Amino acid sequence: MARSAEEKFMQQQGFTAEEPPRLVPHFRALRFQPSIVGPLMLLAVIFQLRVLFFALAAVLAWNAAFPQWNPFERFYDWVIGRRRGLPSLPPAPGPRRFAQGMAAFFMLAAGTAISLGWPITAYVFEAMLIVAFLALLGGKFCLGAYVYQVLRGQASLANATCPWSRD
Repeated sequence: MARSAEEKFMQQQGFTAEEPPRLVPHFRALRFQPSIVGPLMLLAVIFQLRVLFFALAAVLAWNAAFPQWNPFERFYDWVIGRRRGLPSLPPAPGPRRFAQGMAAFFMLAAGTAISLGWPITAYVFEAMLIVAFLALLGGKFCLGAYVYQVLRGQASLANATCPWSRD
């Protein structure tokens, strides 16, 4: 049986298989954070706002270090999940935390490059961020989680969780 792109995404993020009634709400909940961070990151890119890059890097680093206190997921639980009768989101597993840490690093690098007057370096990190966010929001593919799986020696798992892979 072919798995949906949502199921592959959830596995790529490090979550265990879920029943279909819970899968879609959990998938949507996980996309809540990037749907807020992505547009903010675009503002930072367009206006070269190093302070915004630093702020986003700090929040994403916090989320990676303390997943149980992720402000986006706690907000989602309190405001959206509770109203819909959904269970609280569990703390992010390793692949999702790694992806958040990787995004934090790229945000920090972009902000630092802007601060140092290195526009080409800033543009390179910003381009990588834009590509990663487009893949995440538009393609249900998390580059950071994919890299995590590959670095852990699980390239076959990483490749199997790509939305374009065949089961």
